[in-house]
Amino acid sequence: MYILTMNVKGKKSRLWRGITILFIVGLLATFVVVVFASVVVLTTPIPNANEFDNREIVESTKIYDRTGKILLYELYNEEKRTVISFEEIPRNVKNAAIAIEDSHFYSHPGVSISSIVRAFLTDVIHGQFFIQGGSTITQQLIKNTLLTPEKTITRKIKEAVLALKIERRYSKDEILDMYLNEIPYGSNAYGIEAAAQTFFGKHTRDLTLAEAAYLGALPKAPSLYSPYGNNKDQLVTRKNIVLKRMEELGFISAEEATMASKEDVMFLSPSTQGIHAPHFVMYVVSILSKQFGEDFLRKNGLSVRTTLDVNLQTNAEEVIASHAEKIKKDFNAGNAGLVALDPKTGEILAMVGSKDYFDREEEGNFNVTLAHRQPGSAFKPIVYAAAFEKGYTPETVVFDVPTEFAVSGAESYQPQNYDNIFRGPITLREALAQSINVPAVKVLYLTGLKEALDMARRVGITTLLGPNQYGLTLVLGGGEVQLLELTSAYGVFANDGVRQEHVAIISVEKNNHERVWEYKPKPTKVLEPLIARTISDILSDNTARAPAFGSASALYFANRPVAAKTGTTNDYRDAWILGYTPNLVAGVWAGNNNNTPMEKRVAGFIVAPIWHDFMERSLQTMPIEPFGIPEYQKPTKPVLNGEWRGSHIYVTDSRSGAPATDETPPEFRVTKTITEIHSILHWVDKDDPRGTPPTNPARDGQYANWESGVRAWVNRSGISTP
Repeated sequence: MYILTMNVKGKKSRLWRGITILFIVGLLATFVVVVFASVVVLTTPIPNANEFDNREIVESTKIYDRTGKILLYELYNEEKRTVISFEEIPRNVKNAAIAIEDSHFYSHPGVSISSIVRAFLTDVIHGQFFIQGGSTITQQLIKNTLLTPEKTITRKIKEAVLALKIERRYSKDEILDMYLNEIPYGSNAYGIEAAAQTFFGKHTRDLTLAEAAYLGALPKAPSLYSPYGNNKDQLVTRKNIVLKRMEELGFISAEEATMASKEDVMFLSPSTQGIHAPHFVMYVVSILSKQFGEDFLRKNGLSVRTTLDVNLQTNAEEVIASHAEKIKKDFNAGNAGLVALDPKTGEILAMVGSKDYFDREEEGNFNVTLAHRQPGSAFKPIVYAAAFEKGYTPETVVFDVPTEFAVSGAESYQPQNYDNIFRGPITLREALAQSINVPAVKVLYLTGLKEALDMARRVGITTLLGPNQYGLTLVLGGGEVQLLELTSAYGVFANDGVRQEHVAIISVEKNNHERVWEYKPKPTKVLEPLIARTISDILSDNTARAPAFGSASALYFANRPVAAKTGTTNDYRDAWILGYTPNLVAGVWAGNNNNTPMEKRVAGFIVAPIWHDFMERSLQTMPIEPFGIPEYQKPTKPVLNGEWRGSHIYVTDSRSGAPATDETPPEFRVTKTITEIHSILHWVDKDDPRGTPPTNPARDGQYANWESGVRAWVNRSGISTP
């Protein structure tokens, strides 16, 4: 009994001795820390607290679709951040941070002596110094905004001193607000809103308790605990620690903690955090960079609402992807692009610049909708519009016959039709609808290069040069254009001659909702409605184009009027189609980025199916809207009204057969009508087609060649003429 009593007393004595030693060590440690800190404070320059007030809070720029709700891309340098108000941050998010990082946040003055001592002792025990944190939320805020991240006593002292100063300048809520909006969470996400969007694809206000706990767990070591790394189990463990601490502090109930710990939380895949509609987004970024500057764009938290229609963009991406393999296999077309606009507003609704933006081997990030390429026959409607404006009509007749065109200072030029068939007399309606080349070249000559280029400029083509740079091949696509601009130009025809410049951005706002830029439409009448309607009437005339394309081609829609025009360059390097209704215009291009030729097939086979699929999908939700009917006065000249046979009336003297004179008695006067077949240059002055016929048409430089072609056709046809 004595021995037992002595053993118990001995144990108690050793226990109290141990406690006393620890207490003394603690006091000494505290003393050492305080003395050392005092020395450092006296010898180390401390940043001015004003630097904290004036710090730059970098926010990323968000690019949205036309609704302003679907995020397409977030633009930033190193910090992806969206600042939100303290009121927008749920209580669970705030409490999760406090529970795991600084449970005495609302009671300490900015530093926690007990935490510092505890960290110091832990370092001593492990033989390392300044490894343990012991930092309050205020100190962490200072570290992440003003100080460098190195683990030195100097930095820790600066951090503590500044924390004390900051606590006197700001309220606790303000400090917690700044902390949650500025600290790093990993994956380039800075601040709670960027973290919520990055990891869960939702706003902070919509986070569940479990998600809030996960985000509370990350700032300690964002890389170590990353949900995309190899330590997911450690992240789950730390999340549960957060929940346990929240329960211990009375922030949540035990039941809530248990339910949240069992919640199956799904993190967004990193692949879904990237970029949507990448070619369009990069086009928008280039516009913003020119307007605001790159640095301003990446730091000031702009909210950009674009014109993109996500549904139409999805349609465009899917049809390009679904046809990509076929056009490569069947036609050796390695790439394709599509752009769609609203002709009434000029807003770009969809843009796909290649079959795969992320295909580096094929330069997939190159945007073919902005490339300068030859449009082939897709340029013809612009020239025909200039011709109609000059006074020619859809019923005007030209001869589709082998024709040489005199070229100043060069050998004559003889265009060929795509099928090597010549059709004889043909109206401009038929020639444009069937995309016949020889009549088109004649139309350009009748119209004039200057007038055609002026028309191109008026409808929005900016890539063409002056008239001295081109010849008559311009009408067959001899100049280079962009798919975006040519599609926008067709929108002028769809919009009754009113041009709306193509636009990709609706508005730009700062984070405080201050609007710094807003699109203001500037509709410009560049064509008379009659001319625009005439082009639309021809391009939607399925009967007129059927001889070349068939009555059930990919250009035709049975349930609504749709205008369309294809284009293929002579060397088969480019295939185009442009088509529209009054409420949607879309263009498709296919070819190869390295400009190598495709198989020798026309655009109707290569790109028309792509365009048709896109239009068919996209028009389903749009109302059927007819084109305006072109109504114009019928001209008096037969050749402008579809008559290719001309005539002259002669009065002769029946007695001699000679022309009658004023002295010829009426009973001997004989009237004869003689049919004559000539080229249009015989009947009209090309510069004034509805004016007085030329007195000497042979003076025109092309007259002899055009007449020669007509005479040869007449002879082959067996038509007798005087």
